[in-house]
Amino acid sequence: MARIEMVIYDLDGVLVYSRDANAAFYNHLLAHFGRPALTPEQLEAVQALTARQAVDLLFAGDPRREEAQVFQLTVDNTPFLPLLRLEPHVRETLGRLRSGRRTAIATNRGKSLPLVLAHLEVAGLFDLTVSSLEVSRPKPHPRCLHLILERFGITPRQAVYLGDAQVDRETAHRAGVPFGAYKNPGLAADFHLDDHRGIFDILEGMA
Repeated sequence: MARIEMVIYDLDGVLVYSRDANAAFYNHLLAHFGRPALTPEQLEAVQALTARQAVDLLFAGDPRREEAQVFQLTVDNTPFLPLLRLEPHVRETLGRLRSGRRTAIATNRGKSLPLVLAHLEVAGLFDLTVSSLEVSRPKPHPRCLHLILERFGITPRQAVYLGDAQVDRETAHRAGVPFGAYKNPGLAADFHLDDHRGIFDILEGMA
């Protein structure tokens, strides 16, 4: 097998614990329109969606849906940043990886991505980040992964994609990129990780 030259990450639920921040953001949006707070099922669903997809879901059947779409673009994400935290060992793992490989992010997060990376002080640890704003079709369409591979002249088998949800698995499969599941043992994957530091043993085994 070809040497793995790049590790590509999903953001939410993989690099960053963001459930509380996402809940606060969407509850703020819902409250603005007098809607009830997120249910646990809705919170689970919006984790892997773009903001636009999440609003479509939360305001399905509501005549104010397009108004909500406009409003979500104007919401200042800054108050929600303190609710974010890096997953354990992310910073040290990225530092080690970058001594011999490239790192990237492919996420369905949109306008808030630069704010999140700057707040957590990890923006400089990635060679490229691709949000839903950089592609015409978000995950599970594989364009986000194709864009990263093309930028660095890397084949699909020279990269791995680490995610935590079915949408990530489908994205990797459609791009032909080996897929790793993070903290989701029930998700079919080429490998599973519960600790980011385990990526080094995985990469050694794939060499």
